[in-house]
Amino acid sequence: MSIKADKIVWKIGKKTVLDDVSFEVKPGRMLGLLGPNGSGKTSLLRILAGLKRPNSGQISIDNQDMKFIGRRALARRVAFVEQHATTNASLRVVDVVKLGRFPHRSMFSGWSPEDEEAVNEALERTGMSGKRNDLWQSLSGGERQRAHIAKALAQSPKELFLDEPTNHLDVQHQIALMKLVCDLPITSIIALHDLNHAAMFCDELIILQNGRLVAAGTPDDVLTEGLLKTVFAINAKVERSPHHLRPHIHLLP
Repeated sequence: MSIKADKIVWKIGKKTVLDDVSFEVKPGRMLGLLGPNGSGKTSLLRILAGLKRPNSGQISIDNQDMKFIGRRALARRVAFVEQHATTNASLRVVDVVKLGRFPHRSMFSGWSPEDEEAVNEALERTGMSGKRNDLWQSLSGGERQRAHIAKALAQSPKELFLDEPTNHLDVQHQIALMKLVCDLPITSIIALHDLNHAAMFCDELIILQNGRLVAAGTPDDVLTEGLLKTVFAINAKVERSPHHLRPHIHLLP
């Protein structure tokens, strides 16, 4: 087991944002996190990444309680790409990606061949090698998103969390990014709005509604016409795609 959430509760004041959420992700699997706006997806990702502490419950990584893992040790293995990540506009793309190596370096260590290889591979994987020397302010929204993902990959994580990573990307780059994450030999949890992308690429799904986990399992198990109507308030027909042999959702009028 790579990641386990056990009875997670998180509140803002008197409002309960996450209520008794439990699930686990096996090593190397890709988990899709779905739910309507306000269901608690981003809050859950931030707790899983160690950026917030739950009011109660426990997050475990490789059977170790996260609260006993040092921040630097956690940063060496967990990378998180937030939905609205920001970066100093005066940096070049390669300088942004190099920041991902920070947890692996000591105060007095020089830039190593291993660091350089990790950065170059991250740029290549995300299709940003040709932009490595471009200034941040010259990038489009989609290019900035890919650069942030390259920074996360340069971190050489064992677990990767992404919050709506396909925002600002055109369809070609949405598919390329999902395939990239799917093919990584690491554990990933990815919050998505696109249900068909989730069905096509994710090994397993969990569905949040009003802060509670209401469904979990494979795309075949979870993406039923009844659930789509109850949770997402959409009328849809779910069929098996002849191309990838997974569910495909057709919206109905």
